[in-house]
Amino acid sequence: MRRRGFSILCCALVTATSLAGAPAAGARDDVTLTLVTHDSFAISKSVLRSFTRETGIKVRVLPSGDAGAALNQAILTKDAPLGDLLFGVDNTFLSRALDEGVFERYRSPELTRVPAAYRIDTTHHVTPVDHGDVCINDDTAWFAEHGLAVPRTLDDLTKPAYKGRLVVENPATSSPGLAFLLATVDRYGEDGWRAYWERLRANDVKVVSGWEQAYNGEFSAGEGGGDRPLVVSYASSPAAAVYFSDPRPTEAPVGTVLDTCFRQVEVVGILRGTEHPRAARRLVDFMLSRRFQEDVPLQMFVFPVRDDARLPAVFTRFADVPTDPASLAPSVIGAHREQWIDEWTDTVLR
Repeated sequence: MRRRGFSILCCALVTATSLAGAPAAGARDDVTLTLVTHDSFAISKSVLRSFTRETGIKVRVLPSGDAGAALNQAILTKDAPLGDLLFGVDNTFLSRALDEGVFERYRSPELTRVPAAYRIDTTHHVTPVDHGDVCINDDTAWFAEHGLAVPRTLDDLTKPAYKGRLVVENPATSSPGLAFLLATVDRYGEDGWRAYWERLRANDVKVVSGWEQAYNGEFSAGEGGGDRPLVVSYASSPAAAVYFSDPRPTEAPVGTVLDTCFRQVEVVGILRGTEHPRAARRLVDFMLSRRFQEDVPLQMFVFPVRDDARLPAVFTRFADVPTDPASLAPSVIGAHREQWIDEWTDTVLR
C-alpha cells in the first residue's frame, strides 16, 4: 500500500454509517473506536461522519507507519492492543497476522457482495476492503521522446535497451517492493526467480527503500523528475497521474506494463482484546457498504471489493486492469516470505 503517496491523512479524531448486518436501525453505541492503520489510509471525512450520525460511534484513526510496521506494532501490543481494529494488512503479510492471533473472528453479512477471489481468509479473522495491482509503470512521454518501445514483459526489463531505466523498492522495507518480488517468484518459480534478479542487477536496476522515493524521487514522470522511466508502482497510477494534474490531460502520462502485475488485497480485522466488539463489527460492516467502498478509489487509488460499487470516471477511463495478475496463496507467502527476502537481498544487494 504504500505505500501509494497519492493522499494525505490528518491524525485527527474523525467521525465515521451503519448498514445491513449491524444492530437494528436507531441502536447507538456512543463509543470511540481506534482504527490502527498504515499511513496511506484515507477516506472522506463526510463519509465517516455519516457513520457517527447514525450509530453514535466515533472513529479515531491512528496511522502507524507502513503496513508492515503497523502489523508489527499490533503483534508487539496484542496483549494490550493500541486500538480496536487494524486496517492495511494485505495478502503478503496475512499469514503472519493469523499466526500471531491478533484478530477476533467475525463474518460480516456484507461479504455476500464480495467476490470469492477477494475473500482470502476462510477463517473470517479479517475482511477484505480493497484490492490493487502492483505493476511496472512507464513514463509515456520519455519513451516517445527517446524513440524506444515500452517494455511489454518481465523478460524485456532485462534487455540491454532498458539498462539503467528501472527503479524498484526493497522488498524488506516496502509493500510494493515485496509484491513485485512475489510477481517474479510466481512467474519464474522457486528455481528461476533468483536468476531473473541477477539479470536485472546486471542491467543496472536501482533499488530504493520505499514507494515515495521510487515514484516521486527517481521516476522521470514523478514529482521529482528523476531519470528512471520505469518504476514499480500500481496499475491505478495512470488514473492518479491524470486526477492530480492541473490542467487534467486527456491522455495518461503514465502507462502500465500489464505482464508485470501482482494482485494485492487489503483487509481489516477486529483486534483481539477490544473493549468494543459490537461497535467494531459495525465499522467492519460499514467498510463494506457502498458509501464507503465508492469513496475508496479517489482516496487511496485502489479498487473496492464490493461487486456493485461504482467507479469514478477517471478510474474507468485511465486505471489499468491486468487480466491475469500474478498471485500466490497467503499460506505460501507466509511459509517463504522471509526466506525469499533474505535470498533477494543476497542476490541483488550483496
